[in-house]
Amino acid sequence: MTDSVKYLLEESKAPKFWYNINADLPSPPPPPLHPGTKQPAGPDDFAPLFPMGLIMQEVSTEREIEIPEPVREIYKQWRPSPLYRARRLEKYLDTPAKIYFKYEGVSPTGSHKPNTAVAQAFYNKEEGVKKIYTETGAGQWGSSLAYAGQMFGIDIEVFMVKVSFDQKPYRKFMMQSFGAKCNSSPSSLTDFGKKLLDEDPSNPGSLGIAISEAVESTVKSNGEAKYSLGSVLGHVLLHQTINGNEAILQMEQAGDYPDIIVGCTGGGSNLSGLLFPFLGQQLRGGKKIDVIACEPLSCPSFTKGKYAYDFGDMAMMTPLVKMHTLGSSFLPPANHSGGLRYHGMSYHLSHLLDLGLIRAKAYGQKECFEAGVAFAKQEGIIPAPEGNHAVKGAIDAALECKKNGESKTILFNLCGHGHFDMSAYDDYFSGNLAEDKFDKQHVDEAISKLPEIS
Repeated sequence: MTDSVKYLLEESKAPKFWYNINADLPSPPPPPLHPGTKQPAGPDDFAPLFPMGLIMQEVSTEREIEIPEPVREIYKQWRPSPLYRARRLEKYLDTPAKIYFKYEGVSPTGSHKPNTAVAQAFYNKEEGVKKIYTETGAGQWGSSLAYAGQMFGIDIEVFMVKVSFDQKPYRKFMMQSFGAKCNSSPSSLTDFGKKLLDEDPSNPGSLGIAISEAVESTVKSNGEAKYSLGSVLGHVLLHQTINGNEAILQMEQAGDYPDIIVGCTGGGSNLSGLLFPFLGQQLRGGKKIDVIACEPLSCPSFTKGKYAYDFGDMAMMTPLVKMHTLGSSFLPPANHSGGLRYHGMSYHLSHLLDLGLIRAKAYGQKECFEAGVAFAKQEGIIPAPEGNHAVKGAIDAALECKKNGESKTILFNLCGHGHFDMSAYDDYFSGNLAEDKFDKQHVDEAISKLPEIS
């Protein structure tokens, strides 16, 4: 085992394949359903929204899918990303645990999202797509797709959740700098947005609403545009596995292997990207790993939601997906972790939780910011508010090791930096950060409206 703090992978050794968890699952996840017929959705059902190259990845069971050379060339701008050993944090916590983190904040937009944005833009370009509509929560995804669109000459239009649009203006400016158009959601640009604003002009928005507006805009384009999603679906999670594939090689450099993997979860792309390649090794007979998915206390789809078929958007336009959900009509509170404010969870991660292969914890935003500040003071990186959930989960795991006198190896994914989220830190330091509230009545009402599937 080496004593390094940073483990860098040579560009020549960068993985050339994405890993597909479908190849090794003990049973396949339940398939998405057509919202009208309630029958399993086929490739043609997704064709109005996605290019066929991505649709075929969604249903593929090949273990390795080759990363196209043009995508790998753009990846070289920031990949392979570094793996760090958090030695100062270990000392600060006085823990026998070893803590490693894969840092995705080195990308052009400061998060893990370009891993799939670049890939999705490539496959759209291959099919001649000129424009893509999408949604974004905190803005990490929107700015990443804006960057990717610029790389391939595709126009991008983003519907950004209103509370984040107001809290994080610099993300909007970043999207504009890459040539994208950014709209506050709900907006007056769509029928669904206008309906919500008529009901409540102060509606703070949600990812479910923004998805509805992006999908409606795509459908109304009459085939002139496609839709792109930053999390939840299988092809999105597939593209993120470049991260875990690199981490396996970097952990080999460190002469170590994780006992515990931690990640924040909103839709699931962050945790999945790091986890899936390691979990694949476990499912093929390798070492068992304790996997902890960390979600916000105010939007806890894993720990408080129901495992059921539900729509991915509030307007109920998307295919039905079996996932842990709080109900598509649930409107999450306006906390600062905008990227985690989603009513549902990836259907792959939901399936893994149902199989007992992962577990989940919910954390309040104040305790997450406290953990993020402690991490920043020791490691010199200020995490994005979403990433603070993973930091909190990793610190808790390290303290549990201290309590039990165990020297376990913890690996977590630091999905991005918080340089565009400093107003949230200002609220934390000034005592203006709201207490998390779990609205059980609202959730119960939303779950009661779940579609009936025979």
